[in-house]
Amino acid sequence: MVSLHPVLDKGSLTKGSSSFPGGTLKCHCSSNPVTVTLTSDVLHNHACGCSKCWKPDGALFSIIAVVPKQNLSVTANASKLAIVDESAAIQRYACKECGVHLYGRIEKEHPFSGLDFVHTELSDQEGWQEVQFAAFVSSIIEQGFDPSGMDEVRGKLKALGLETYDALSPPLMDAIATWTAKKSGKLPA
Repeated sequence: MVSLHPVLDKGSLTKGSSSFPGGTLKCHCSSNPVTVTLTSDVLHNHACGCSKCWKPDGALFSIIAVVPKQNLSVTANASKLAIVDESAAIQRYACKECGVHLYGRIEKEHPFSGLDFVHTELSDQEGWQEVQFAAFVSSIIEQGFDPSGMDEVRGKLKALGLETYDALSPPLMDAIATWTAKKSGKLPA
């Protein structure tokens, strides 16, 4: 049996609350965990098959969303955080002890500048926006997944009501294209 992600393997998704005010995320350390506080709900929550996002052991996908940068603060044990790959566009901050990624920030000019990437599964609070789609699905092959199993993977995602993409969802791809067109002068800024 293929394990997509513990949140997805339950067979159904819990709908989020439209009035969810945010909450806290914690790394997996049993003592002195890194704590991140979000003062709003997330946007564009999705399953991601890319090789950069943190995934629980044995999972093919991460669950990742974005939140406005100003709505995120590290509220405990920030000294335990380190950037995973300083050359990456998304600077992913992970706990040096347990390895869990707490957030990713884009510090350079980029279509998603101003948004931080987070994993709502690191919260014990309920009400976060539910997973909305699956992105970079084919990327799991690049990480060693047998291509003959892709129909099963896509079937499981579709059974959960998730559209599958080998890039990002159309609204996010439109946002990237709009940003690029404004930067080049093809659209007014």
